[in-house]
Order: sequence, then structure tokens, then C-alpha cells
Amino acid sequence: MSTFVLIPGAGGDPWYWHRIVPLLRTAGHSAIAVELPGPDGSAGLDEYARLVVEAIGRRDDVVLVAQSLGAFTAPLAANEVHLDGLVFVNAMIPSPGETPGAWWGNTGSTEARVAAAEQAGYATELDPAVYFLHDVPADVLSTGGGARPEADVVFESVCSFDFWPTVPMRVVAGADDRLFPVAFQRKLARDRLDLAVDVLPGGHLMALAHPAELASVLLDM
Repeated sequence: MSTFVLIPGAGGDPWYWHRIVPLLRTAGHSAIAVELPGPDGSAGLDEYARLVVEAIGRRDDVVLVAQSLGAFTAPLAANEVHLDGLVFVNAMIPSPGETPGAWWGNTGSTEARVAAAEQAGYATELDPAVYFLHDVPADVLSTGGGARPEADVVFESVCSFDFWPTVPMRVVAGADDRLFPVAFQRKLARDRLDLAVDVLPGGHLMALAHPAELASVLLDM
């Protein structure tokens, strides 16, 4: 049995994982969706990592799962606890010493997003309906509290780690992710982790749109 500790992306809302948690528990595992204080202008990455470490506690069977901006919290928490595995989902995989604010320019993310939009024929303007919600069922969205803001302080926080843990790692990308197109995610995973990418159905909010497919990969860790 594993304990899956699930880190949300920008906004820090654990609701993002609400369709994944019961699937993991039904399969006989434990699952903890961590709430992060995304709107709190006094909380940076170190505070985020502390909350994840507290959620893990003394558990030694942990698979850490990080979505999008949550990838910047993952290595900081991983330095403090024992992990059995680490999974990135449509993730902003950081380099040591990087800030989330610098990540966009360092990786060429915006250019990749705009190029993919122009090729596919959807808007290049960063509209949430186009880039985040386009494949999430309306009945699922109706159960949430709406998007939570992410305070600027996090984007200025330094991700202070020296190396990734030597544990099994996987990178999962949504085939229809418009924020981080698949080709971009493949290059990012190769350049920063020397890993290939598992491509699954879904956009950036894959856990809301295609929970069964994502849970299947997690259960395969």
C-alpha cells in the first residue's frame, strides 16, 4: 500500500484532486490532497514545502504527486522526507535555484504556448476558458469554488535544492494541454530530468477531466 500525497498547482486548492482521491482509496491506498495557501501574500515556497512535509508526517510509503506549479514545492519537500516515488503532472519542472517567475522565460513556455495556439487555431490570449477549462465537464466545475488566485510572492521564491531524490519518477502530460503543449513538456522532461513523458488524454486540469486515466498511471508507480 502507498500513500499518495497530492500537491495542487496555482491557487493551492486541494479540490483539484477530488476525483482522484477516491479512486486511489478504492484501490486500497491512502491519499492526501494538500491545501496550500496560494492567495496568502506572506507564504512562499518554503511554507508550501513545510505544509507538504507536515502532511506526510512519519509515513515512509509516500508517492508525491505534483501538478503544474506544485512541481516547485516537490523538490523542497523531497529533501525532508523519504519518498517511494515522484510524479509530475503537466508540471513546471524546476531547475535548482530557479524561481517560478523566471521559469517561463528560462524554458520558453510562453513561446511554445503561442505557437501551438496559432497552429491549432485557438486564441493566443491566456483565457482560462480556453487554456484550463476547455475539456472539464460542466457538472464537475459546478462542484468547485472557482479559481483561487496565486500571490506574487511565490513567483519570486527561490526553489533551493541541489539535486532530485534517487527515486522512481514519472512525467505525465495531457495530450490536449494548451498551457504547456506536449512537445514543450517532452523537451522540458528530457532536458531537466532525462525522462520520457507519459501522454494521457486531457488538458491542463487532467485530474478533473480524465481522473481514471491519471489514477491508472499513479497506481502503476
